[in-house]
Amino acid sequence: MDFGLQPASNCEGAILAHSLRVAGTKFRKGRVLSAADVDALCQAGIDRVTVARLGPDDVDEDAAATTLAMGATGAGTQIRKPFGGRVNVMATADGLVQVDAGAMQRCNLVSEAITIATLADGARVRTGDLVATIKIIPFAVPRADVETACTSAEGLLSVAPFRPLSVGHVLTTLSDTTPKLLKLSRTGVGNRIVELGGTVAEERTVPHETAQLADALTEALRGKPDLVLVSGASAIVDRRDVIPAAIERAGGQVDHFGMPVDPGNLLLLGTLQSTPVIGLPGCARAPARNGLDMVLERFAADLDVDSAAVVAMGAGGLLKKTAARRRQSRAPRIAAVIMAAGRSQRMRGGNKLLESVDGQPLVARAASAAIASEAAPVIVVTGHQPDKVAAVLDGLDVKLVHNSDFREGLSSSVHAGLAAVPAGHDGAILMLADMPDVDAGLVDQMMAAFDPIEGRAIVVATHNGTRGNPVLFARQYFAEILRVTGDTGARHVVDSNDEAVCEVECGTSAPLVDLDTPEALAKWRGR
Repeated sequence: MDFGLQPASNCEGAILAHSLRVAGTKFRKGRVLSAADVDALCQAGIDRVTVARLGPDDVDEDAAATTLAMGATGAGTQIRKPFGGRVNVMATADGLVQVDAGAMQRCNLVSEAITIATLADGARVRTGDLVATIKIIPFAVPRADVETACTSAEGLLSVAPFRPLSVGHVLTTLSDTTPKLLKLSRTGVGNRIVELGGTVAEERTVPHETAQLADALTEALRGKPDLVLVSGASAIVDRRDVIPAAIERAGGQVDHFGMPVDPGNLLLLGTLQSTPVIGLPGCARAPARNGLDMVLERFAADLDVDSAAVVAMGAGGLLKKTAARRRQSRAPRIAAVIMAAGRSQRMRGGNKLLESVDGQPLVARAASAAIASEAAPVIVVTGHQPDKVAAVLDGLDVKLVHNSDFREGLSSSVHAGLAAVPAGHDGAILMLADMPDVDAGLVDQMMAAFDPIEGRAIVVATHNGTRGNPVLFARQYFAEILRVTGDTGARHVVDSNDEAVCEVECGTSAPLVDLDTPEALAKWRGR
């Protein structure tokens, strides 16, 4: 790849390395300069610009990141669309991240231009959580390096999904055991198992005595649980204590006592009739994360839980200062809001949204594109002829919101749509129902670019440097949009927050084509 300062007149087809302001228009880094761009640079008196040009053996940043992601990821993961040389990898199931640290090191040593970062091996994730990010540093990398990195990264990352556990729970009592203590034990175990998607199938309470506990363990196995948990009235302090002695009396064995995790040191692992039995530490009654959580997660993920696995938990096993429940990054939740309330005044009598486009009403085509994307839910704002619009959307997975103030302009429909966005969502992509070429791929491309933390809180679809629609807004701009009135939509919110705007080049005229008139509709049909 060639990189450096070049005469602007020679830069058609080159990649702009640094953002520039050209005659009031911002040319952002990564823009592939067109002939019109070159003319604009020259007319603005910009004689030289820093650009990059790919060679025949180079792979552009997005393609390289995607190729590496496909080679490095396995079961339980999903690759997001690339943007700016970055591909994020998400979990497709609740489970534990599995990372081959050796493979990751070999991959990251191939070239300083190729990087992959993951969560820690064994990290607990939920569906949609971010588990890894792959970033190509420059605009392109040599094809040979990409191939070597892919070979090195094979089998690097996966997510072991949780299976629903069926658990037996045995509690023991002493003369001074209180109902409150038993309740805490039941709650501590029950909440953990439910969070993992399992059930406590059977529960029994017996005196804290070896023979009676041994009988209770044997009875607990009749229901064929996946494992049995024992909440002792008194903590286990030795391999010869009541709970380990009861396991052995029933014909089982003690596999491991004690773990290098705090809180959770006094946990015991045993086996009875091929069923795991866990003697619980006292901290299992509390909701804070402890060694029991780490063990239960491995059982639920169907991973080995032996002495070697328990000993390995010592790295990261000091939990006292991080006992609050973890909070993982996740894929952004974005709703699609489709404006379909207008009166089609320029259509001179007809309702453009009901016109057939490739055999489908125009509004249904827009809704289908949004449904096929990663945006959810899909909200359609109606106004003019709401019953007719609703009829052509019948059977589609959309939420209809009627705007009784549709005559007041586009902004009133935007307000109605944003009011319907679920409270937990991070933003909304505003779409117009009369744009037939906006498809799911463009919506997903815009969602991949969205990252408020990195300064991309507003994402605008463009073509050849001209901004169009859709536009994706982070929730932080909803209040500002709700102050807009009239028929301007939210365009001025984009213009007044340029520092947060990310332009996504579509590669086609889709962001600029709407069917407002009979002539526009006829022209589109005649293509």
